[in-house]
Amino acid sequence: GTMKRFRRHGHESQRDKHKQDLYQFNKTVEHGFPHQPSALGFSPSLELLAIGTRSGAIKLYGAPGVEFMGLHDENAAVTQVHFLPNQVHAPPSVTRVTAVLAHSSGELLLLGTEGGHVFVVEVPGFRELEENNISMEDVQNRIPEDYVGRRNLECVETLHENPLNPRQVLIGYSRGLMVLWDLDRQCPIQHFLGTQQLESVWWMEDGGNILSSHSDGSYCQWTVTGEDPQTEPEKQETPYGETTLPESLVPPFLIFSGGMPRASYGDRHCISVIHSKTHEALDFTSRIIDFFVICEPSALVVLVEEELVVVDLQTEGWPVIQTPYLVPLHCSAITCSHHVSSIPLKLWERVQPWPINGGQNLAPDPPQRDLLLTGHEDGTVRFWDASGVCLYPMYKLSTAGVFLTDADPNDNMNQGSEGEWPPFRKVGCFDPYSDDPRLGIQKIHLCKYSGYLTVAGTAGQILVLELNDEAAEQTVEATVVDLLQGQEGFRWKGQACLDVREEPVLFPPGFQPCALVQCQPPAVVTAIALHSEWKLVAFGTSHGFGLYDYHQRNKILVKCTLNPSDQMALEGPLSRVKSIKKSLRQSFRRIRRSRVSMRKHHTNNTAKLQEINARLEAEALQEMELAPVQRKIEARSSDDSFTGLVRTLYFADTFVSDSSHSTPSLWAGTNGGAVFAHVLRVPSLERRAEDPVVAHAAKEIQLMHRAPVVGLVVLDGKGAPLPEPLEVAHDLARSPEMHGSHHLLVVSEEQLKLFTLPKVSSKSKLKLTAVDGSRVRRVGVAWFGSRTDEQLESSLVVLTNQGELHVISLPSIKMIVHYPCIRREDVSGIASCVFTKYGQGFYLMSPSEFERFSLSTRWVVEPRCLVEAPLQMRPKNPSSPVHRDQPDGVATEHRCVCSCVIVQNPLFLSLLKLPSLKLDDQCLKCRSSCLSSSAVVCYVSTPNVWSCSEH
Repeated sequence: GTMKRFRRHGHESQRDKHKQDLYQFNKTVEHGFPHQPSALGFSPSLELLAIGTRSGAIKLYGAPGVEFMGLHDENAAVTQVHFLPNQVHAPPSVTRVTAVLAHSSGELLLLGTEGGHVFVVEVPGFRELEENNISMEDVQNRIPEDYVGRRNLECVETLHENPLNPRQVLIGYSRGLMVLWDLDRQCPIQHFLGTQQLESVWWMEDGGNILSSHSDGSYCQWTVTGEDPQTEPEKQETPYGETTLPESLVPPFLIFSGGMPRASYGDRHCISVIHSKTHEALDFTSRIIDFFVICEPSALVVLVEEELVVVDLQTEGWPVIQTPYLVPLHCSAITCSHHVSSIPLKLWERVQPWPINGGQNLAPDPPQRDLLLTGHEDGTVRFWDASGVCLYPMYKLSTAGVFLTDADPNDNMNQGSEGEWPPFRKVGCFDPYSDDPRLGIQKIHLCKYSGYLTVAGTAGQILVLELNDEAAEQTVEATVVDLLQGQEGFRWKGQACLDVREEPVLFPPGFQPCALVQCQPPAVVTAIALHSEWKLVAFGTSHGFGLYDYHQRNKILVKCTLNPSDQMALEGPLSRVKSIKKSLRQSFRRIRRSRVSMRKHHTNNTAKLQEINARLEAEALQEMELAPVQRKIEARSSDDSFTGLVRTLYFADTFVSDSSHSTPSLWAGTNGGAVFAHVLRVPSLERRAEDPVVAHAAKEIQLMHRAPVVGLVVLDGKGAPLPEPLEVAHDLARSPEMHGSHHLLVVSEEQLKLFTLPKVSSKSKLKLTAVDGSRVRRVGVAWFGSRTDEQLESSLVVLTNQGELHVISLPSIKMIVHYPCIRREDVSGIASCVFTKYGQGFYLMSPSEFERFSLSTRWVVEPRCLVEAPLQMRPKNPSSPVHRDQPDGVATEHRCVCSCVIVQNPLFLSLLKLPSLKLDDQCLKCRSSCLSSSAVVCYVSTPNVWSCSEH
């Protein structure tokens, strides 16, 4: 007994070591555009851009590939971000900070507050210089009685340094008063008695003039004379008549946000740029957070709620510059995604990224080329280079051109006509409105070896596309597939299918449609599979599945899986895209409808009616997956709704009819726990164009618990998953083992079951924690390996509705490791998850960002470097006037290490120190400080800059 125990113990520790070598869970990178941005900061000297968000995140961006972030512990919005010269430690106790000035001397920080006081803080010691604070009383002393009597000054709106004399600071109060303050003599030099609500201030570079912008849509020019007070502005202009909220920049360019007449254009988000005779109102599709201008001015950088837009002010027409990162993944809502690992160079070069900076592609050539394809509500598919820390946009395919959509050609009111006032120009690519929701992409499959791509949509459309380097004009004809197959008593109540254009369409170089299948009824396509070697595509909806030969362009097989009681499947699209509110409305309408119809038939049978109502209510909620439904495994009745919905399709060359001859086959799994297998006869290569492909039904499995089938995998004689189509032909996988028996692994929502082939007898099973209501939501096969050993082994990766990841061994189907990954309440995050072939994954952490994670010790993509702050000379006399050409207060003569200060609501100031990149928080009430995040490390992909750091 002891001997056995001892051996087993040794075996256990060896297995644990093996586990540690292969598996480790990390959330690695956040790709995409920050969700709900709330603040913008820029340091010209460091060439870093900072974005703060409403959830307390702060993200910094440098050269392409340089992205890093810090996250506050508390969930408070970041309201301002400022880069400070020199390192600083802890802010003073103040009320809410409304304006910040990082003084160019590098020795002071001025904080304007809600109460109208200005605190002066010494850096780097961060001691409050109480004798230098500027109180409201000091400011009001020399103002005429009637001016003060009429108005309370309210909060400090802006703080500005004189560009020619840093010892003079302009303080602007929200009710309109501006004061020029002398920091050395600690007294006011000049008061500017503005009478309109102040929005922002700009000090012209000549030092002699100030521009102020106001809530009535006007801006004023004031002259700095020293004569006190100045009661009237030099000049006052209202660019758009009765208007609102401008911000200003010095002529010869005048740039301001807002200013639009509220009555007519109150809902527009505009920035106007005026330069000599050119005047444009840049019209954005989401709210403007902030903007800045890069010197000279050469470019305007605008942060709006859903994207970052950079406008080139040096080129005629002021075009928008394509940025290498922060590209909004969600310009149209993301409806599905698909990941392809290790793309062959030949295909990669054909969908190569657009050149940045006039022909030079800044994306480093990756060690392994990976693509993430995202499908969108507007019928586009976007290809992203997912090889590294930065998601680079590579290629965009639009399927809308094939169809006649509901889009009204006169709808394009945004493009300004000649002489229109205000002169609007639509900018940015975020467009939340789809021309026609039926165009939405639901499923994508790309074969990286043949270059064939198949995409399927919301209205039953399946397109097969092939790569062509030339533009081509062609008509696309639809093959209609009737999945109801003339069954009586069914009437589709959902959307109509899209109309196909009858005239030829000019398709640009790239992926061009070579075949189109249209399902009837036109329900959402719920599953697809592409076999590029056999030139077949399989597709499924809530009504059944079909098989199409895109080489000969004909349908091979149609199978209706609809149960006679599946009335719900005829109600319309079961689309993830529709809003939860709409789903709730529809579901409860449906419940009411069925109650009425039930009452007619079962007036006496109250108990039966209650049971049906309860089930319908549960289904309505389950359909939307608002929350994980807690339940034990229980048999589902065969008349549950959507039992016929096809969840998964799979092609395999395996033993279906007998154990001596393998044959091509198609497998389909449904929501009602059924698995259908069809044997296929695919003609030899030389007869492929003439002889038909033939399919006939071979097997049917019905799982006892009728749980939805979410995955099917055939394991070869060695227990390894079958390779992908063409993978062996391209020498990228070994041939499958055809000696020894094959096994079929059926993954349902509730358990994994292994069957022997061809007999289909049950061999082993693994129940997934049925008691706590766990259900499988996503499943994928992945290869794992240690960092040292070349050997790879395949495992199954599973995501549950609780947001947990499980790695399961093959072929023994035993649990190896499990990790919590996504919050169980984050239903859309769980639904959006996609696995890679090498143990990584992506899920939408917000509508605009993918969180990337890795389960593998060997394949991890994460930021790994430090940004060094430039070291510059300190001036001998810090108080001498320095001409400031750097808006962040870092004059070129300074020797500095930079920090970034973050102002948060409520009452927190934080500090992101560079180069140590630590986030320090200090509560402004109790002054206690905490380190809320460990050091942040950053990945630098520019050549020759790799200073790695382990933290």
